[in-house]
Amino acid sequence: MTISLGERGVRGVVLDIEGTTTPLAFVRDVLFPYARAQLRDFLSEYGEHPALLEAIRLLREERAADGVESELAEYVERLMDEDRKSLGLKLLQGQIWERGYRDGSLRGELFHDVPPALERWRTAGLDLAIFSSGSVLAQQLLFGHTRWGDLTRWFRHHFDTGTGPKQAPESYRRIAAAMGLESARLLFISDVAAELEAARAAGLQVLQCIRPGNAEPPAGNLESIGSFAELIG
Repeated sequence: MTISLGERGVRGVVLDIEGTTTPLAFVRDVLFPYARAQLRDFLSEYGEHPALLEAIRLLREERAADGVESELAEYVERLMDEDRKSLGLKLLQGQIWERGYRDGSLRGELFHDVPPALERWRTAGLDLAIFSSGSVLAQQLLFGHTRWGDLTRWFRHHFDTGTGPKQAPESYRRIAAAMGLESARLLFISDVAAELEAARAAGLQVLQCIRPGNAEPPAGNLESIGSFAELIG
């Protein structure tokens, strides 16, 4: 099946990362364990660095709201265990991953159909964005350090949960406004049905991405694709 985005009036594409552009296994088996393994040494070495102040502030506020009195590193490990969508945690993880990408310990992994699709869509004049629970820094690092080189040049916009929850329609309205496009002109691609339903409620076009290893089965009420090669400009 081939879908013409132009024929559907799409002028911008918003992409999820985990399970959409990137295998779940890379995030869960590489990135998350790396951040956990590096956490205590990283906080010990860089905990007072100005670049970490916002993440530390948010984490301390969240710890107080939870009524927890443990040390910060122990609290962060708890958030990791819970896979909590904590803005402070995501900011801190991005900082830890940055060191790994810089020294070559990490390299961003993408499905092979993703890089040519990004170039194809941008050449067709489409505006491209990422909306991920990972921080903007984490997004830029992943796409900036791949076997295909630096792919951040294809994206004009990056959104994280500072924009709002991924399962809230208002988040997608904010994204449309930030991109300067009518909601109906935007296509959101994700593997998670609840996110797609929220985007559709905000007026966006949606496609569920079915990738090998994804935990979530196809939703019967959502149009799906198995590869970005199915989408032409």
